[in-house]
Amino acid sequence: MKICACVAEYNPFHLGHLKHIDYMKTVLGADKIIVIMSGNFTQRGEPAVCDKFTRARWAVLSGADMVIELPAVFATANAEIFAKGAINVLSALGCVDGLCFGVESGDKEAYLSLAEAMNDESKEFKKALKEKLDGGISLAKAKFEALKSLGREDLDQNLISSPNNILGLEYTKAILKNKCGIEIYPMIREGDHNDKTLKKGITSATSIREVLKSGEKKKIKKSVPPFVYTDIKEYPYAFNKLIMASVLKNSADYMAKIIDCTEGLENRIKAFSKDNNDVETLVEKVSTKRYTQARVRRILTANFLGIDKYMIEDCLECKLYTKILAVDENAKDLISIVNSYSSVPVLTRKSDVSSLKKTALKCFELDVLANDLYNLATGNKQNENLTLFV
Repeated sequence: MKICACVAEYNPFHLGHLKHIDYMKTVLGADKIIVIMSGNFTQRGEPAVCDKFTRARWAVLSGADMVIELPAVFATANAEIFAKGAINVLSALGCVDGLCFGVESGDKEAYLSLAEAMNDESKEFKKALKEKLDGGISLAKAKFEALKSLGREDLDQNLISSPNNILGLEYTKAILKNKCGIEIYPMIREGDHNDKTLKKGITSATSIREVLKSGEKKKIKKSVPPFVYTDIKEYPYAFNKLIMASVLKNSADYMAKIIDCTEGLENRIKAFSKDNNDVETLVEKVSTKRYTQARVRRILTANFLGIDKYMIEDCLECKLYTKILAVDENAKDLISIVNSYSSVPVLTRKSDVSSLKKTALKCFELDVLANDLYNLATGNKQNENLTLFV
């Protein structure tokens, strides 16, 4: 049996995602598909358009066999941590043969070559990397420029040119470091995931969210499956005051412990929060060319959820758990397979949580908190210990 996986947010699920699942089945020949999906908060530092159980149900209705939650500690972090966390979850399953991810360019060999080079731990590389980082460029670009300065002219610079390519590269790096034997399958995407203009047919999740924010839900009807259109009620939700309250409540010293909140950025956030009591306005004021809006949003979300860099480091180093959100009724045998191969506890009901200890329990409790806060802001009553059979 060939089991293929993907990492997703489905924020919201659209026709491009449907094509991705179909590609894994028809082109890659996957017998079963497992999705590692972000919970109620996403990598852009925003709450998802619908809760994680609703989005997991969409995935199963669209052809996925199982949806597993990517813990909030990883789902709300930068690309490198997001990818490392996702690969840790996949690796712990012990039964996944391949990972398929959407990219703008590049083939399997290009990603493997650059990932292997970037995983270099030599003194020469570290020295060159420090010099490039001191120049104020992004980590991905700094690593590429460092390699180039060491004579690696054969590497494809396009692989660090877009968020999806960078994420694909980070998945590949993590797979090579984990030595988990998972094959990679880059799939060329259609369109630009950052494009805010709604297109007919396959369009970006960004464009769909922009339309939803404007209150014109009817416009997305032909861009998403019917069940997705029916489930989406309103967006955005009432998180604004909750997030701003956490910014005002927590000290600059506390915020300085958040990953990516460096170089005094915490003081900048605190200073601007005094006169800007709206999240959108605050993000706009704080962000610069060096500090992107996505980075600022992730910091605000981490501050809101209570995720600091020490917790992230601990979670990356420890065995955690497999939280199953949804399973296809016709693929229940996959639960037995996962239970047989998994190196971590598999959670499908409340009693399973008793097997978690220390860091794993702390990580799960954060997922519970994220779920409770999402329920508070949206009026939902989703039970964290639920597993859907669709």
